[in-house]
Amino acid sequence: MARFEGTSRDIVEFAAEGGAPDALFELGLMYVSGREVERDFISAHKWFNLAALRGNDEAKRYRLELSAEMSKSEIAQAQRLARTWLSVH
Repeated sequence: MARFEGTSRDIVEFAAEGGAPDALFELGLMYVSGREVERDFISAHKWFNLAALRGNDEAKRYRLELSAEMSKSEIAQAQRLARTWLSVH
C-alpha cells in the first residue's frame, strides 16, 4: 500500500484543488491563525472568499470579520488572487 506523507496543509491543499468548500475554508483558517503556515490575512481572505463562493456560509462570516481588519488594497489583492485561482481551477 502506498503511504502519503505530508503535513495537514498538504492534504488540505490537495483537497482544495478540487474546490471542496470545506477544504477551502480550512485553508482560510490555517492562514488566519498561522497554523502550519505563516499568518497571512490576504491569503486567508482569498480562501474564505473561495469557500464562500462554493457555498460555505461560515466562510462568509469569517471573510466579513477579517475584512474589517484589512485595508482596501489588501482586500483587492485577495480578490485578485481568488479570481486567478478560479481561472485555473
